[in-house]
Amino acid sequence: MKFYTSPRAPSPRRVSIFLAEKGITGLEEITVSIAANAHKDEAFLAKNPLAKVPALELDDGRILTETRAICTYLEGMYPEINLMGVDATERAFIEMADRRIELYLFSGFANCIRHTHPGFVAIEQPQFPDFGASQGEKVREVARWLDSELAHRPFVAGERFTIADITTFCALEFGRGLMKFVPGNEGMPHLQAYRDSWVLRASAKVL
Repeated sequence: MKFYTSPRAPSPRRVSIFLAEKGITGLEEITVSIAANAHKDEAFLAKNPLAKVPALELDDGRILTETRAICTYLEGMYPEINLMGVDATERAFIEMADRRIELYLFSGFANCIRHTHPGFVAIEQPQFPDFGASQGEKVREVARWLDSELAHRPFVAGERFTIADITTFCALEFGRGLMKFVPGNEGMPHLQAYRDSWVLRASAKVL
C-alpha cells in the first residue's frame, strides 16, 4: 500500500499516529508537499480529484481518502491494538467522541487558522478574517467543554486510549502551533494536563 502524506499537516498526522500506535509498518510513504502545491499537481489529482491529503492507495489500485475512512480500513486489516471499539456499543461511543472532536474542535481550529493566519493567504482564497476570528472564539467554547469532560475521565472517549485521542491531540497541536492556543493559559487545567501526558507517548513525535 502507498500512503500519501504531507509533513506536519494535521490530517495526515492523524493517520501517521494511528499507524504508529498500532505498530503498522511496511507502507510506502509518499510525500505530497502542500506548501509546494503538490496536492494540486496533475499526478496527485488523478489519485484524489479533491486535492486533499492523506490518501491510501490499496494494493489493487483503489484509493481511499478521508482520515476516518483510512483508519477504519487499517483497523479492519490490523485489528490489534484495537483503537475503534470491540463491540457495537463501544464503537458507537468512540465514533461519537471522535466525530465531536473532528467537527467542533479540529474544524474550529482549522477554520480560524485558515482565515486569519498570514501563512494561509496563498492556500485559502478568499480569506474571511471576521469568520476566522469568530471560529477562534467558538472553538474555545468547545475546548472548555472538553476540559470539563476530562475532569472526570482520563481519555476523550472513556477509560482507554482510542482514535478519538489521536484526533484530539492533532487538533490541540494544530491550535498550539498556529493559534498559540495553550489550554493552561486559558483556564483549562484538565485539558492542559491531558495534552502534557500525551506528549510522553512515543507516537506524539510522529509528524
